[in-house]
Amino acid sequence: MNSNSDVQIAGDILEVQHLLQPAREHPATVAEFVGLARSITADRGQWAHLVRYDATTRWYHRLRTGPGYEVWLLSWVPGQGSGLHDHGRSSGVLTVLDGELAERTATTTRTLAPGAQRVFAPGYVHEVVNDSLEPAVSLHVYFPGLTEMPMHTAAHCTSARQAPVTA
Repeated sequence: MNSNSDVQIAGDILEVQHLLQPAREHPATVAEFVGLARSITADRGQWAHLVRYDATTRWYHRLRTGPGYEVWLLSWVPGQGSGLHDHGRSSGVLTVLDGELAERTATTTRTLAPGAQRVFAPGYVHEVVNDSLEPAVSLHVYFPGLTEMPMHTAAHCTSARQAPVTA
């Protein structure tokens, strides 16, 4: 017991029901969106049977929606990339499920292995590419739901100041 404190808790604090937060039906914080992505990643039964690979274009499937968010499943064959873009007013969580992806910004290139997660703020400019020889699968959570994906030129990216946020 800390004798420097005038506050003492007697009994089991978990029995004080009015102090407990009710469980949320849907995520509402960045940490909860990261947790949602991790829980989907861990349950291959939710997504593995849906994955398709398309050599002509990136394949994507909206896996889930909720109030103010969307969850997308994407596949990437070798050589496919997103192009340099941002996500408008949406923040996001990118999680690699299978394979390996490269994320490029004005200042860095990161190799993202299975389980790697990237959290990004609105306006964050990046490009995601499958530079490997094997297909890859990724999960993307956008909040609010994705309404735009402005494309950028390399010249814009090199002049933009990037401040990536990592999870």
